Amino acid sequence: MRTHDVTNQPPARVDVDEFAANIPLAEAVERYDASWAAPALGEVGRLVGSARFQDDAERANVHEPVLRAFDRWGTRIDEVEYDPSYHRILGEAVAAGAHTAAWAAPRPGANVARAATFMLFAQVEPGHACPISMTHAVVPALAASPSLSAEWLPRLLSREFDRRLAPNKRSALFGMAMTEKQGGSDVRANTTRAVAAGDGRYLLTGHKWFCSAPMSDGFLVLAQTDAGLSCFLVPRMLEDGTRNTFLIQRLKDKLGNRSNASSEVELDGTVGHLLGEEGRGVRTILEMVNRTRLDCILGSAAGMRQSVAEAAWHVRHRRAFGGLLVDQPAMTAVLADLALESEAATAVSLRLARAHDDDAPDTDRAFRRLATAVTKYWVCKRGPGHAYEALECLGGNGYTESFPLARRYREQPVMAIWEGSGNVIALDVLRALGREPDSAEAFDLELSAARGLHPVFDAHHDRLRIRLRELSAAMAGAASVDRASVDRASVDRASVDRASVAQVRPLVAGLAAALQAALLLTTAPDAVGRAYVEARLGPDRGSLYGELPAGLDLAALVSRA
Repeated sequence: MRTHDVTNQPPARVDVDEFAANIPLAEAVERYDASWAAPALGEVGRLVGSARFQDDAERANVHEPVLRAFDRWGTRIDEVEYDPSYHRILGEAVAAGAHTAAWAAPRPGANVARAATFMLFAQVEPGHACPISMTHAVVPALAASPSLSAEWLPRLLSREFDRRLAPNKRSALFGMAMTEKQGGSDVRANTTRAVAAGDGRYLLTGHKWFCSAPMSDGFLVLAQTDAGLSCFLVPRMLEDGTRNTFLIQRLKDKLGNRSNASSEVELDGTVGHLLGEEGRGVRTILEMVNRTRLDCILGSAAGMRQSVAEAAWHVRHRRAFGGLLVDQPAMTAVLADLALESEAATAVSLRLARAHDDDAPDTDRAFRRLATAVTKYWVCKRGPGHAYEALECLGGNGYTESFPLARRYREQPVMAIWEGSGNVIALDVLRALGREPDSAEAFDLELSAARGLHPVFDAHHDRLRIRLRELSAAMAGAASVDRASVDRASVDRASVDRASVAQVRPLVAGLAAALQAALLLTTAPDAVGRAYVEARLGPDRGSLYGELPAGLDLAALVSRA
């Protein structure tokens, strides 16, 4: 049928080396002392770029997890059934060390290599990244209990994948169950109760509103004891080989992240092991939260890369109005702007990963405290709009589920919500500025490295310094509140009021854009650094993608897409 001849459609974007094709990522891996990982990253890049892996990614999202609360005889089993494609993806990510490779073999650049591995897998299938991220992040939290760490750490570091709920497994993945319906991010409002059983264990009773990856082998759970909110390790399997009480009530019907199950669970005399001190649960879990926040940044950056790669592929193969789409000036500007955003997110992601390595200097440790929160706020919020603009590059094709960008558009918002939505993160930035002034000094030192490279950047940095001095003074005044007469939450509220919270989000956005600008000015090609400063900080900056100032080298930006 001649009417059915297919012309002017791009070929399938398959069998691509996603690592080699991602120039900013490959350059950052080398820059941050992880060039030793390039061969393995190339293997991962070819794997995730293969037709087979992409098919598994689509299948895992189309054939969604299903709750099997009971077996056919009526016995409660509380299992989630996944499509085999999801298990293949998860197994390949574990085998590549996307979860705990940096902990298993620490060396300069170890967290950079692990971050790049994580990003390559999440670029094509993001849902599996949830248990991968939590397994990575639980390792430092386990240090609060040497006995629990000794028991679980060898299993977490394993590169085997065993999807069964079974005793004596040689490997393990972790999830967590923190929030409850009455409090959400305000975990101090939790009502789940933990009572000492008299044998060193605790029995937990309560309802968890979000439990991520419920088929994991263990979970970190917050519950109240007489001493206050405490952190517990809850295993799915008990030492005697029986299943712990872990009643999955339903799976969440989510906007995106469809391949991964999120659930509500009831704990009813559920066995848990205290991790850290009673009443210090938030402090115990804080390092895990910081690590998962970094992975939210990595996941958003990975999504931006997928969006750019798919958009660039389409416009380089599609002809319209007498030429290739990529050569049409308006489309060139859109693609260049999308590529610029993606490169900025990649640059800051791997800079933060390097700051988490064991050999990082003390200034990096202070820097990452503030920079992780600032970047989590900015990059994760930029993700949904970026995905939409890339989707539009494909026109009607982009809006269909046959192409991956509709899925990506639905995926990106979760990164901004998980581990602290915008206001929670912005207030955390205030806390860091008030309680840890060395973090602000280290952040400013990072920005100072780019001074003198562009006058617009220097002026932006000057304005930030003035605002931070004003904020520091306000925070210092709030700190004079008599802590003997009010609880800590009241002190935080007082600090927030005095610091003019209505303006905290613009401040955080300004800090984040300045950090990305500084990194691109000092590490990327001149055309990239200049473009970012003028497009994001300059007087002619636009509010939507493709509204770039005149005079930028768009061809140089597009070439890196």
